[in-house]
Order: sequence, then C-alpha cells, then structure tokens
Amino acid sequence: MSQPESAVPKKKVLFRGRSNAAVANSNAEGEDSPEFEPFGPMPRGLPPLAEYLDIREVNMVNDINKKEHHTSLFSNALLIVRRAQEFQIRVTFNRAYEPAKDQFLLEFVIGSSPQMSKGTYIPVFPDPEKTRAWRGRVLDSMDNMVTVGITPAPDCIVGRFRTYVAVITPFGIRRTRRDSKRDVYVLFNPWASDDAVFLKEEEERGEYVLEESGILYHGEASDISARPWNFGQFEYGVLDACLYVMDRAQMPIVNRGDPIKVARKASAAVNSRDDDGVLVGNWSGDYSFGVAPTSWTSSVEILVTYASSRQPVNYGQCWVYAAVFNTFLRCLGIPARVVTNFYSAHDNDGNLKTDIILDEAGKVDRGRTKDSIWNYHCWNECYMTRPDLPQGFGGWQVVDATPQETSDGLYRCGPASVQAIKHGQICFPFDAPFIYAEVNSDVVFYKRDQSGNVVPVKVNSTHVGRKVLTKAIGRDQYDDITSQYKFAEGTEEERTVLQKAEEYGMGRTKVNYPETDVQVEILAQEVSVGDNFKLALEFKNLSGEQRTVNAFVNGYVVYYTGVTSDEVKSKTLTVTLDPWQTERVSVDVQADDYMSRLVEQCNLHFIVTGRVEQDSQIVSAMRVITLHVPELVVKVIGEPRVSELTLVSVEFTNPFQFSLDNVYLRMDGPGLMSPKIKHFSLISPKASEIWSDSFTPRRAGPTKLMVTLDCAALRQVYSQVVVNVKP
Repeated sequence: MSQPESAVPKKKVLFRGRSNAAVANSNAEGEDSPEFEPFGPMPRGLPPLAEYLDIREVNMVNDINKKEHHTSLFSNALLIVRRAQEFQIRVTFNRAYEPAKDQFLLEFVIGSSPQMSKGTYIPVFPDPEKTRAWRGRVLDSMDNMVTVGITPAPDCIVGRFRTYVAVITPFGIRRTRRDSKRDVYVLFNPWASDDAVFLKEEEERGEYVLEESGILYHGEASDISARPWNFGQFEYGVLDACLYVMDRAQMPIVNRGDPIKVARKASAAVNSRDDDGVLVGNWSGDYSFGVAPTSWTSSVEILVTYASSRQPVNYGQCWVYAAVFNTFLRCLGIPARVVTNFYSAHDNDGNLKTDIILDEAGKVDRGRTKDSIWNYHCWNECYMTRPDLPQGFGGWQVVDATPQETSDGLYRCGPASVQAIKHGQICFPFDAPFIYAEVNSDVVFYKRDQSGNVVPVKVNSTHVGRKVLTKAIGRDQYDDITSQYKFAEGTEEERTVLQKAEEYGMGRTKVNYPETDVQVEILAQEVSVGDNFKLALEFKNLSGEQRTVNAFVNGYVVYYTGVTSDEVKSKTLTVTLDPWQTERVSVDVQADDYMSRLVEQCNLHFIVTGRVEQDSQIVSAMRVITLHVPELVVKVIGEPRVSELTLVSVEFTNPFQFSLDNVYLRMDGPGLMSPKIKHFSLISPKASEIWSDSFTPRRAGPTKLMVTLDCAALRQVYSQVVVNVKP
C-alpha cells in the first residue's frame, strides 16, 4: 500500500462477436453529427433548401441559466445546468419562425455511438405534445429569435453533452456544425424533488453542495484538531477532471445518471490500486517521489494534475482521499460531507473485534498482538435515495475511497446506508458489515498461559467509534453525529441492534469474567512537540475491600493508523488502594524519550494493563496523546478587492533545538489563487522565516486562504484566514 503504483495503459476491450458496438465509456470521445442527414437516397448535390429555416445564431443564455441552476460559481465558460430543471436556449433564424410550417429541434449527444434508447442521443422538440425523456417548449418568439425551454429528465446521464440545433425539411435534417462552445454540462440536482439526490433544506444544500472550503477533523477523541481544506469544486479544470475520473475508470456512460453507481465507481477510481485512479496511497513516511499527504491544502491541485498528466498523483492518506472524493461528489451535484471516526477499527477477518494478547504477567505481548485501531479515519457521506433497499434506508450513505479492503474485486467501499448500519441491518449492499465494524467493534484482551493457550479475559465495547464528527452547517465547528451511527451503549435499542447483527454472523465476543471493581484511566492532556510531560493515571477502587494493582505502563510512537513503531516508555507500578479510594499516579515522559523516534503526525500511544493481586482481575486503559505542533501566522495586508492585487505574508518560527530541512509551504484559496509553493532548504533552531506573496481575487464575498507547512521532521502544520473580498 505504501509503494507508488505505476499507471499502465489499459488494453482496449474488444466486443467483436458479442455486440455490434463497444460500450461507450468516455465522455471525451464521440463523433460529430453530420450537417445534413438525408432521409433517403439523394441525387448528386444538396437539394435546394433556401425556402426553409436557416440557423444564424445559437445563444446558450449562460448568465440566466447559471444563476437559476446554482452553477454561477463554476470557473467555466460553458453552460452548466442541473437535471430536472428547465434551462433556456435562444435560436436566431434567417426569418420569423412559423410553427404551422416550420419544424426544428435541439439535439443533445454524449459519448460515442449515441442511441436514443440509451439516453445518449436526446432529441428535444419545442412542443409539449412531443414530450419524450427531455421536455421542450417555446418560451418566447420575437421576430427571428425563438427562446426554447428544455427540461432534462430527472434521471438523465450526468456529463458533457454536445448540442446541435436541427431543421427538418422534406429531404432530411439540416443541423448546426459542431461547436464546442455550445456544449452543455448536465449535473445532478439537489434542488429538484424528482432527482435522486434531492436535499430538502436550503442551508444543507448550501453547505453540502455549494460550500468550497471545509474542515477535516483529526487527532484524538478528547483532543480534536481541525484542518482547513479547499475542496475547490468550482475552480477552473475541476469539473472536466471529475468527468475524466469516470472516463479513466471506464465507467459506462449509461450508468452515469445513477448516483449509487457513480458513488460506488468513484470510491474505487479515487484511489489508484486497481484502475490507475487519482491518488497513490503511501503510509511509509518516505515521500521522496511525490508530495507528503500532510502537505496538501486542496483537492484542486490533485485533480487538475491527475487530468493533465494522465497519471496517478503521489501521495494520499485517508483524509486526502476523503477530501478529493468530497470535491468529486459536490462538483457533480451529489450532496457530500467528510466524516471522521475516532478510534476506527479495521476489521481484517470479519469477526468484529480487535484482539490484544497479554503475557503471563499481564503485559501486552507485542509479538503476538497484530490488530490495530486507527486513531481516526476519514470517509465520506453522500445523500441520495436508495430504491434498491427497503424504505427508510435512503438519505446519508457511507462511501470510502481509502484502499483498505476489496469489495467485489476492487478497492472500494459503499455506498452503505447510515440508517442500516445504525439498526444492524448489515445484510444490505454495499459493504455495511465492514463499516459497522469500524464504529462498533469490541476490543478483546486475551491472557496467554505458559502452554501458549489464549482465553479472553476482558472486553471493552466502548473504545471503538468513540466519536463520529463532521463540519457543522454554516459554522467552523464540528457536529457530533455519533448517534446517527449507533445507539448509546447499554440502551435497549443497542441490545436490539446487537441481536440483529448476530443474525448476520457479527455477534460480539461473550466473556465470563468477574465483575471489575478496579478501574484505571489515562487522563487527557495537551502536550506540544518537544515538551517533557507527566502521564496522569487515575486508579479507582469501587469495592469495600483493599486492592493492590500490579500494572505495566507502555508507551509507543504510533502512526495514526494504529501501527506501533518504537517503544518510548516502559514502567512497572504497584498501586495499593483502600476501600472506595481514588488515587492519581504520574509517569514522567521526557522529550528525549520520544523526539528522535517520532513518526509523522506526532502520536504517542500509551497502554496500561495490570492484574489485581486479590482476585486476578484484569485492568486496562488506552489513550493516544497527540503532540501539538507549532503554528503558522498568516496575515492579509489591506482590503482585498476583485481583480486587485492583494499582499499576504506567512510567518513561521522553528521552536526546536534542531534545524528543519527541506521545508515546503503551500498556499491556496477558492476564488483567490491557484496553489502556490515556497521551499526553504533549512530553517535554523529558533529562527523565523517570512514568506511574502500576492493574489488577485476573482470574485467578491467571504472565502478562506489556507496555508500548510511540511517537512520530514514536522507534519500537519497549517493555518487559515478568512478573506472578505469587496466588489
């Protein structure tokens, strides 16, 4: 997973012997329609056509259509509309249009070998009585100009259509020559009740379709960090890049009107594991041949680079996959949001548990413990109906582009109904058992005896899926949506769900062990990189008898995926507790213990395990300590105005006693600038560097400027500033 995959061109699939024509799977390909198409054999030369209508001009009415279809923000000169909603085209003829004797139509064509039965060739007559899949009507006729209203079908193909205006004569059809400036992009429509992605509330459409910037949550459940991100779905080149993603994945054109199929196909196409998709995954820490996942600020650079280079982009991790996938979905008109699950289980064998093996003394046996829990994992939710599922399972659907496990032979996940996951209905497609396990697994501790046998001695059913967060609507704060994925622990509803899950072979581990009357907890605390700190442990005796606990404290440098690296702390404790007593114990952790061993994202994982002398009961606690990184100071100078040069400065001070080498700064902002990069070969200890640059805003209104700093010794350094651009 950590190695870059090569983009090998796919062999052209031949359909000879099975079909007369290949399956159209490219929006970019397609033959131009002939300017004159006879109805039958014709004598030599074209027939006289002077007495019939002649088309002088076709106006796509961009300004009005884009405003009404909520597509004005796209940095694209072509017409962009949404299906199931009327748009206008004005046609100027050589003379006045006479409905009694003149016949004309508009033709919309997508892909190669267009066919009306497949929805890839769509004739639209300006007559409601000739209604077919797309409706047409004359809105206005004045002198030689006719304004036609066209309403695409609510389930029509999403993509870029070639547009023609054609006049019908007794001899044949005479149409306009192909002009790419008249192409029309048709998108999903969350504003239309007939569309499968209809979203009722306007403020939700504003956030989940139109919002260009967002927040990605990471860190630890009790110490949450918020990273800004530029989704940039309206930036120049992004829409064409999203269509190219489906082309590169060889998704049949006819399937591109179904949001279920689009989301499922794209969850595979955003990663490069199977189909030379957008992003190469890399969790190794070595990013020599690309950009570190922590360095990106935006989906725009990634998607545009992928479409222009025709090669997968290096590198991504879960939040990058989720952010790019979010851009793809919002760009095409599917409501979407990025979700972070804290303490996310990766269920490799489908047994719905994470196994931790203890040795004879009660200490974690690292050699035998293979399972791990991601500190956090990011995926997406997209909003749509699910006609393939029973009623009630539409709405938010989980989709995940991070390549973890294969589904139907490809590295993809979803869409899976959030409601189905919450209610234990994990038999429904797609991949619901895997997602259910991510939020609902048990952590099972096993004791290994001298004979090598292991038996379960303790179960923690609340550690996994501690919090599920997404950005709140209209605010830079998180919305806790854990209750949308599962019922509260111990409630009657939760027991019902567990029973339902057991029907599908996903039952939890049942362990018979004495009631635990001694508890231990690792208390949360904020620590900065390079700090000495005291790890605070709290032991509680909930019984009326004295208890003595022999405990082991182990600390490891850990990747955010839960994979441990070096051990940085090991200590043995003996704590004696009087009846009903609570005692706090501190363990010193020095910067020298961990600084030279840190891996990216600066996480330390501490596990406390122990045994009570009086009754041999097992006590345990786990916590990830996320080390906070230094900040960037971003300042916009003056009052930004549209099309006027604006200055910006970024300041960083190296707080460490060692130099930072090969430091990269990235700056980006929707409607403000394309991504800019600054390189510092070295920043000395305690030294400050200032990067001064400029940008020219393209449109008025509030937006955000985002900056990241990244180097091998320091990841996840970022900042943002709100920019209010005046007209």
